[in-house]
Amino acid sequence: MTVFEGGCHCGRVRFRVSASRLEALDCNCSVCTMKGFLHLIVTRDAFELLSGEDALSTYTFGTGVARHTFCGVCGVHPFYTPRSHPDGVDVNVRCLDGDALARFSVARFDGKNWEESVAAIR
Repeated sequence: MTVFEGGCHCGRVRFRVSASRLEALDCNCSVCTMKGFLHLIVTRDAFELLSGEDALSTYTFGTGVARHTFCGVCGVHPFYTPRSHPDGVDVNVRCLDGDALARFSVARFDGKNWEESVAAIR
Protein backbone atom coordinates (compact mmCIF):
# COMPACT_ATOMS: atom_id res chain seq x y z
CA MET A 1 0.00 0.00 0.00
CA THR A 2 1.33 3.42 -0.99
CA VAL A 3 0.01 6.56 0.70
CA PHE A 4 -0.23 9.88 -1.13
CA GLU A 5 -1.51 13.31 -0.23
CA GLY A 6 -2.92 15.81 -2.63
CA GLY A 7 -5.35 18.61 -3.14
CA CYS A 8 -6.65 21.41 -5.29
CA HIS A 9 -4.67 24.31 -6.78
CA CYS A 10 -5.39 26.86 -4.03
CA GLY A 11 -4.74 24.32 -1.24
CA ARG A 12 -8.11 24.67 0.43
CA VAL A 13 -9.06 21.04 -0.35
CA ARG A 14 -6.56 18.46 0.92
CA PHE A 15 -6.83 14.67 1.06
CA ARG A 16 -4.88 11.46 1.74
CA VAL A 17 -5.30 8.29 -0.32
CA SER A 18 -3.89 4.76 -0.03
CA ALA A 19 -3.29 2.97 -3.33
CA SER A 20 -2.69 -0.75 -3.75
CA ARG A 21 -1.89 -0.41 -7.49
CA LEU A 22 -0.07 2.46 -9.14
CA GLU A 23 -2.12 2.45 -12.33
CA ALA A 24 -4.23 5.38 -13.49
CA LEU A 25 -7.01 5.24 -16.07
CA ASP A 26 -7.16 7.87 -18.82
CA CYS A 27 -10.82 8.10 -19.88
CA ASN A 28 -11.85 9.58 -23.22
CA CYS A 29 -15.41 10.57 -22.25
CA SER A 30 -16.42 14.20 -22.68
CA VAL A 31 -16.15 15.36 -19.07
CA CYS A 32 -12.88 13.52 -18.26
CA THR A 33 -11.26 14.76 -21.46
CA MET A 34 -12.23 18.36 -20.69
CA LYS A 35 -11.06 18.11 -17.07
CA GLY A 36 -7.86 16.19 -17.84
CA PHE A 37 -8.76 13.70 -15.11
CA LEU A 38 -6.49 10.66 -14.54
CA HIS A 39 -8.41 8.13 -12.45
CA LEU A 40 -7.31 6.26 -9.35
CA ILE A 41 -10.40 4.49 -8.01
CA VAL A 42 -10.20 3.41 -4.36
CA THR A 43 -12.54 2.17 -1.67
CA ARG A 44 -14.01 4.84 0.59
CA ASP A 45 -11.89 3.64 3.53
CA ALA A 46 -8.71 4.24 1.48
CA PHE A 47 -9.57 7.95 1.17
CA GLU A 48 -9.51 10.66 3.83
CA LEU A 49 -10.58 14.26 3.28
CA LEU A 50 -8.19 16.30 5.42
CA SER A 51 -9.61 19.77 4.82
CA GLY A 52 -11.83 21.84 2.59
CA GLU A 53 -15.18 20.08 2.79
CA ASP A 54 -16.78 23.52 3.06
CA ALA A 55 -15.12 24.59 -0.23
CA LEU A 56 -16.42 21.65 -2.29
CA SER A 57 -19.12 22.07 -4.93
CA THR A 58 -20.76 19.23 -6.84
CA TYR A 59 -21.75 18.79 -10.49
CA THR A 60 -23.96 15.95 -11.72
CA PHE A 61 -25.36 15.05 -15.13
CA GLY A 62 -26.78 12.07 -17.00
CA THR A 63 -27.80 9.40 -14.49
CA GLY A 64 -26.81 11.62 -11.54
CA VAL A 65 -24.92 8.76 -9.88
CA ALA A 66 -21.48 10.29 -10.37
CA ARG A 67 -20.90 13.25 -8.05
CA HIS A 68 -18.20 15.39 -9.63
CA THR A 69 -16.76 17.42 -6.76
CA PHE A 70 -14.52 20.41 -7.29
CA CYS A 71 -13.07 23.25 -5.25
CA GLY A 72 -15.43 26.22 -5.38
CA VAL A 73 -12.48 28.57 -4.87
CA CYS A 74 -10.02 27.49 -7.61
CA GLY A 75 -12.23 25.16 -9.69
CA VAL A 76 -9.90 22.13 -9.63
CA HIS A 77 -11.45 18.62 -9.54
CA PRO A 78 -9.24 16.60 -7.13
CA PHE A 79 -11.66 13.67 -6.58
CA TYR A 80 -15.26 12.56 -7.07
CA THR A 81 -17.72 9.72 -6.56
CA PRO A 82 -17.65 7.67 -9.78
CA ARG A 83 -20.67 6.11 -11.45
CA SER A 84 -18.71 2.87 -11.88
CA HIS A 85 -17.94 2.62 -8.14
CA PRO A 86 -20.57 4.71 -6.28
CA ASP A 87 -19.35 3.41 -2.91
CA GLY A 88 -15.76 4.45 -3.69
CA VAL A 89 -13.74 7.55 -4.47
CA ASP A 90 -12.01 8.42 -7.73
CA VAL A 91 -8.90 10.53 -7.18
CA ASN A 92 -7.35 12.67 -9.89
CA VAL A 93 -3.74 11.46 -9.99
CA ARG A 94 -2.76 14.85 -11.41
CA CYS A 95 -3.76 16.37 -8.05
CA LEU A 96 -1.36 14.24 -5.99
CA ASP A 97 1.59 16.06 -4.44
CA GLY A 98 5.09 16.19 -5.91
CA ASP A 99 6.10 13.75 -8.62
CA ALA A 100 3.47 11.12 -7.73
CA LEU A 101 2.18 11.00 -11.31
CA ALA A 102 5.59 9.76 -12.52
CA ARG A 103 5.15 6.67 -10.32
CA PHE A 104 1.96 5.60 -12.10
CA SER A 105 1.45 3.66 -15.30
CA VAL A 106 -1.44 4.99 -17.37
CA ALA A 107 -3.96 2.77 -19.14
CA ARG A 108 -6.61 3.91 -21.60
CA PHE A 109 -10.29 3.59 -20.71
CA ASP A 110 -12.92 3.91 -23.43
CA GLY A 111 -15.45 6.10 -21.65
CA LYS A 112 -17.08 7.05 -24.94
CA ASN A 113 -18.39 3.46 -24.83
CA TRP A 114 -18.85 3.40 -21.07
CA GLU A 115 -21.42 0.62 -20.78
CA GLU A 116 -19.23 -1.82 -22.70
CA SER A 117 -15.99 -0.77 -20.99
CA VAL A 118 -16.92 -0.49 -17.32
CA ALA A 119 -17.20 -4.25 -16.69
CA ALA A 120 -13.41 -4.56 -17.02
CA ILE A 121 -12.73 -2.24 -14.05
CA ARG A 122 -15.40 -3.46 -11.65
